[in-house]
Amino acid sequence: MSFRLQPTPPARPNRCQLFGPGSRPAIFEKMAASAADVINLDLEDSVAPSDKDSARANIIAAIGDIDWGTKTLSVRINGLDTPYWYRDVVDLLEQASDRLDQIMIPKVGNAADIYAVDALVTAIEAAKGRTKPITFEVIIESAAGIANVTDIAAASPRLAAMSLGAADFAASMGMATTGIGGTQENYYMMREGEKHWSDPWHWAQAAIVAACRTHGVLPVDGPFGDFSDDDGFRAQALRSATLGMVGKWAIHPKQIALANEVFTPSDAAVAEARDILAAMETAKANGEGATVYKGRLVDIASIKQAEVIVRQSEMIANA
Repeated sequence: MSFRLQPTPPARPNRCQLFGPGSRPAIFEKMAASAADVINLDLEDSVAPSDKDSARANIIAAIGDIDWGTKTLSVRINGLDTPYWYRDVVDLLEQASDRLDQIMIPKVGNAADIYAVDALVTAIEAAKGRTKPITFEVIIESAAGIANVTDIAAASPRLAAMSLGAADFAASMGMATTGIGGTQENYYMMREGEKHWSDPWHWAQAAIVAACRTHGVLPVDGPFGDFSDDDGFRAQALRSATLGMVGKWAIHPKQIALANEVFTPSDAAVAEARDILAAMETAKANGEGATVYKGRLVDIASIKQAEVIVRQSEMIANA
């Protein structure tokens, strides 16, 4: 382990992030009543330019008027290359109640983007006497974003989470696909005359996980566009969880249960993790640094892996 210890990410459930446009306030109550851990009220891509002002007003009212329970309540602002983002931040922090937890910043390309939003948020919080600091989630959606992902992850102590935005990322990279997430028809290998599809997002997800884990940020998988394909969603979510991501977006309510299923440790996984911890406690009592559990070696590293599963389970149960 490096002398500089890996910081612990925020201890909050983040299995599913449910998105809904600010221009559709009729769905806000349903979003609040859903099983999603994080609610993302959107001012960006899902809202037409002509509806930006009214969507912002809808969200500001809903933040204080609706019972959001214990969910993390987040608002996705417009990109820093638009004329809308500064008014999003100013109006949200000057007019919305303290129930707002987080601002999601899209299309982040470098650490300076975070600095700009942080400076504005900090000034408004001080001016308005807001006592609950706003956290940030950023979306990596460009070649610049993935190239600068480590600097972005370290850009602000407000940063709590980072997501991969597959569609804009694919466009920025010039990828030959119109699919949002999942395997792609032409991204395959041949073995003994059979096609085998691999994951074109794997390398970007791994880079995000590494940057996030280095700096104590929650890594989150983004959208899966085909909400009629439950098996495809589940498969990508399982790959993301295996890589170390803690959750996934839902762009349709039916995806909530799928995300929660994948990112909630199963009873069997938790039981095995506890058994490994117990086996290692016995080994330590006997002066041993490793032992055998079900025919395989377990050691100090196994303790860390098992503890992650147990902590995640306990956090979800206590949320």
